[in-house]
Amino acid sequence: MHVDLPEKRYYNIGEVAEAFKVNTSLIRFWEKEFDVIKPKKNAKGNRKFTPEDIKNLELIFHLVKERGFTLEGAKIHLKEEKHQTLTNFEIIRKLEGIKATLINIKNQL
Repeated sequence: MHVDLPEKRYYNIGEVAEAFKVNTSLIRFWEKEFDVIKPKKNAKGNRKFTPEDIKNLELIFHLVKERGFTLEGAKIHLKEEKHQTLTNFEIIRKLEGIKATLINIKNQL
């Protein structure tokens, strides 16, 4: 899944949930379950997610929702093979983007 968010320094939880097409409660749950997600909180306690948090959420979404990992399996995978998983994930995302571009070009012919 490619998340379409404008380039910003911080994103609120509503923007993040909408981009992933999930409920805000799932984002909060993943925040508690995965220590790689560390949004900053303002004085009112509102979460502010950084682009790094979004990248980690994309990786978690990919493992759990697209590849079918359990939460425990995703945690282990992230701890033991994060670098390799991240590299593979970035390659997959780039290939999906190229595929979408090619399909768009084909449809315009």
